[in-house]
Amino acid sequence: MLDLSCFFDISSVSFSLVSRYIQGASSPKDMVIIVDVSGSVSGLTLRLMKTSVKQMLDTLSDDDYVNVGKFSETAEQVSCFDHLVQANVHNKKMFKRDVENMMAKGTTDYKTGLEFAFNQLLNRSSTPRANCNKIIMMFTDGGEDRVQDVFEKYNWPNKTVRVFTFSVGQHNYDVTPLQWMACANKGYYYEIPSMGAIRINTQEYLDVLGRPMVLAGKKAKKVQWTNVYQDNLGLGLVVTGTMPVFNLTMEGNMQLLLGVMGVDIPLNEIKKLTPQYNLGANGYMYFLAAGNPMDRQQCGVVAVDLDQRIINFGELVTLDLLDAELEDENKQQIRRDMIDGKPGEKRIRTLIKSIDEASLLQNTPLRYIDESVRTYTWTPVNGTDYSLGLVLPPYSFHYIRANLSDQILQVQYFESLLPSSFESEGHVFIAPREYCKDLQLSDNNTEFLDNFIALMEKVTPDSKQCDNFLLHNLILDTGIIRQLVDRVWKNWDLSTYGLLAVFAATDGGITRVFPHKAAEDWDENPEPFNTSYYRRSLDNPGYIFRAPYRDQNSDPLDPVNDTIGILVSTAVDININGKVLKPAVVGVKLDLESWVEKFKILASNQTDNRQGSRKCGPGGACEMDCEVNSDDLLCVLIDDGGFLVMSNQKSHWTQVGMFFSEVDSSLMNTLFNKSFYKRKESYDYQSVCTPTPNSNTGAARRGVFVPTIADFLNLAWWTSATAWSLFQQLLYGLAYNSWLSVDDVTADDMDSREVSCITKQTQFYYGNRTVAYNQMIDCVNCSRLFSAQRLSNTNLLFVVADKMMCSSCETVKLSQSETGSEGPHLCGQLDSPRYRRGPPTCFDYSVLENSADCGRGFSFKPSLGVLMSLQVLLLCLTAGPQLLPMPFCL
Repeated sequence: MLDLSCFFDISSVSFSLVSRYIQGASSPKDMVIIVDVSGSVSGLTLRLMKTSVKQMLDTLSDDDYVNVGKFSETAEQVSCFDHLVQANVHNKKMFKRDVENMMAKGTTDYKTGLEFAFNQLLNRSSTPRANCNKIIMMFTDGGEDRVQDVFEKYNWPNKTVRVFTFSVGQHNYDVTPLQWMACANKGYYYEIPSMGAIRINTQEYLDVLGRPMVLAGKKAKKVQWTNVYQDNLGLGLVVTGTMPVFNLTMEGNMQLLLGVMGVDIPLNEIKKLTPQYNLGANGYMYFLAAGNPMDRQQCGVVAVDLDQRIINFGELVTLDLLDAELEDENKQQIRRDMIDGKPGEKRIRTLIKSIDEASLLQNTPLRYIDESVRTYTWTPVNGTDYSLGLVLPPYSFHYIRANLSDQILQVQYFESLLPSSFESEGHVFIAPREYCKDLQLSDNNTEFLDNFIALMEKVTPDSKQCDNFLLHNLILDTGIIRQLVDRVWKNWDLSTYGLLAVFAATDGGITRVFPHKAAEDWDENPEPFNTSYYRRSLDNPGYIFRAPYRDQNSDPLDPVNDTIGILVSTAVDININGKVLKPAVVGVKLDLESWVEKFKILASNQTDNRQGSRKCGPGGACEMDCEVNSDDLLCVLIDDGGFLVMSNQKSHWTQVGMFFSEVDSSLMNTLFNKSFYKRKESYDYQSVCTPTPNSNTGAARRGVFVPTIADFLNLAWWTSATAWSLFQQLLYGLAYNSWLSVDDVTADDMDSREVSCITKQTQFYYGNRTVAYNQMIDCVNCSRLFSAQRLSNTNLLFVVADKMMCSSCETVKLSQSETGSEGPHLCGQLDSPRYRRGPPTCFDYSVLENSADCGRGFSFKPSLGVLMSLQVLLLCLTAGPQLLPMPFCL
């Protein structure tokens, strides 16, 4: 669905309509706003000025550059920016905050204010500029000086800078000097006597800037693309192509811009054109505007989506490529090539955020970062200012395309989707994809499965109204996992191994959890591509352990009634004609209580028949025995994100899943300082914030020598085949017994209670590739021994340490939590701004321009009734009478 809308220069209630008009009505702008903050400006007048400046900032797009200054006897910038900066969302937020803090004092001196503005516009710095329209906006309550000498020095005779003056507030000052300044410098004079006049008077300057565009005629008839924004009519996130509409009669040399025509393109429609499910869970596509990287960097395609939670926030949803991903030098060069319209391909090792939809919806922090290989391919899109990018991991260069022409086989496989089979074969979750046009989607998976089964009883997988690729792969995966159940799962006594559940999830969209009762506690997303465990298992070799997330604010667990499950998953690798693919992830959910007992036995000298256990005694060293000496030794498993997975301490039962610094801050600090962990800080510019008002036993093999912690000896025994063979053989059987037998495969403006905000995200990841490390933590009056060991073929770190805690060892607690932020210090980034390229054409001058209409004595004071009438008219023009009662649009 494409929404074709015509919208005009009307005081609009719709922020999106205003933004579309602004970006289509003029060429890019270099603007300096100067505000009179002399002592005469106080009370309501000062409030009017602050609000007017904020409204003026909202008329600027990411094509524009701006600075804001204040003046009385002297002039200075209101923020830390000492030159013009891009008018993106983040910079404008800073300006608005600092404008709000302006105080009135001193006397008015127009000369200092205007000289400040001209120096900002005309200085020849190397910083990026729009290099098109140059504008000064001056807000004042009035004055007597025309400062003609300033204009003679800086702007005459060419008048390359337009001056717009605004008389703010109700007063009796002579406004003739303000009128003269505007008329003598190809600008316009406005009056803002009240709040109701602000919006229209801070937007009408665009008509003046549009004059050269009108006179350019067909040369200016170019499509311009807006920023991404939330559509007010329910289309979701959209981009708009705009084109100006001119008065071509030229009667009386009117030079009139009538309005802007536009077509809205929902991002969801663009996504439908991309082969999303062919790219796999970690592959994605994105668009980048070649001429304007800051505003249309991500068009919300596949994995790096513009966050569709961002709604009704009255601002554009902007995102730079380097903010959507973790920045590095390779991505900087890729971004530059795409902006310049150059094609290319590059294979790089980079850091990847592990995005989990559940974390986004529950507002819990993203926990993990993976270092992975990605191939970036990009090319310009002919006839547009966009470039298209494709990002793929090595295992997604090929994908499975099912060939299920046997209808009897289709029926057999389909039967395992029926709820009647769940009790014996495990519960099935089906990814809510658009398998057929008539399939009714639902967030409730039970309801969606019912809808899917009902439709499949009416149509065949080969129906023209269905996506045959999706359906065939779905049914094939269903049959494969059914074999997995019959051949493997049903033969295991899960309780013997301390397992709450076994599961498998596939690219085809099937997730089966066995036994059926385990589905009651299964809270993973039914779409495998949107889950952290699935994505991380593809990117990391071996077994990925993940405890349920907990923090200090989580509800306390009842050790008797609450069962904690540790998710362990691994990807299935298959080789078809020399091509490696990862079409599925399999795994288990461990019963924490049962596995803590196994863990303590494995991490003790009970695994060595040659020695007996020796408990720690006063004044003497003891052997590392995580079971016998649990009162003296801390033994923990920590995952690659720094979260506690298992511990030999009963008191840690309720802390499993917490960031380890919340459990033992000094030990986590030492691990960080010794480079076992690295820290990566980044900013999420699409965050949503709430506004602030003003005992089981198990078996283990023996025969492994366990050294004493005091001797700092190697702990490689933990990763030996002896200790882990049982567990790895179990998962190996779960993963491969059925998959290797596959034969049927061939390789081929509403109010919102929430507001947009910036949050600072901190993730930890393994930095030290050394597998083992022994160290003493020195304190003022004591010391603490610890030893750390990476466990092969897992994402776990095994740490043993003295339990003795020295108060003098306490350090600042590391934090992994997501915190509110104003973003990176923007002023510190001015010396190395990100590369961007301005539009190729500029319409800021015409010898035919008639600047006689410059607002002499003009004052527009719209009443509430007039504004409401204009707003209704606008809705009739854009939405049509079908969305409003008939009398309003007749």
